[in-house]
Amino acid sequence: MKEYYKINEISKLYGIGADSLRYYEKLGVIKPKRDQNGYRLYGLKDMYKLNLIRDLRSLDFSMSQIREYLEKQSIDNTLSLLKQELELVRLTMEELEEKERCLQKRLAGLHEALSVKPDVMEIIHIPLRKCVQIMEHITRDEEMDFVMKKLHRRHEDKVKDFGNQTVGARFDMERLRQGASNVYDSVFFVLEEDAGLYDFELPEGNYLSYFYKGSYLQNGRRVKEALSWLEEKGLYASGAAFELYAIDNRDTSLEEEFLTEIQIPVSAASSRASKP
Repeated sequence: MKEYYKINEISKLYGIGADSLRYYEKLGVIKPKRDQNGYRLYGLKDMYKLNLIRDLRSLDFSMSQIREYLEKQSIDNTLSLLKQELELVRLTMEELEEKERCLQKRLAGLHEALSVKPDVMEIIHIPLRKCVQIMEHITRDEEMDFVMKKLHRRHEDKVKDFGNQTVGARFDMERLRQGASNVYDSVFFVLEEDAGLYDFELPEGNYLSYFYKGSYLQNGRRVKEALSWLEEKGLYASGAAFELYAIDNRDTSLEEEFLTEIQIPVSAASSRASKP
């Protein structure tokens, strides 16, 4: 076995770029010898350090931490380092488990959305929902994406996984009555139950639920259809209509695959008549 190896041999053996090896030398972590032509020569004693560096870098230890350890390598320091490694592994496993939960939740949500029958109106009972919102007048899809991002930035502490976040928008009902479509006066996120502070509540109660597929430009017509259906059933809207985005541009770039749910809070016509 050779006692010394050149930089290209070490680079190939360890899968470490020559630039990284020069950087380690600059930090003083490894100190190769030089031959008579000035070429770096790495000895067998350098190799155990490279093994350690590779292992510790894979656990996201900084080069300054690694240098400090190699300068003061001892049983006590090794025990301390192993404990740090175990803690990093534990934290990494927790992060991966959380990512797995998010992916499973998103898969389940998409499968549920794909099982929905669009163009069917029904009355459903929904528990109280806490929400955060941003008040913005929106008339274009591009504006909607920008406002969603603003809201997300404002509440990043509550919304860790935007891909799974339930997003909604309240219609500008006056503009819809005038014949407009795709116009809104606010965007909101429905929060998890334990999210803490919130801006408003969607109260527990009965809601008309109406899914449609495709372009948002049809939502003005869809809301009018829903309001007419309520009237036929002897019901009335007790609040503004809003949309929830079951499948949107977070999931697909194909507009025909978009799936949107219109919800309208409802009460019986008799309840309306009894109010002063």
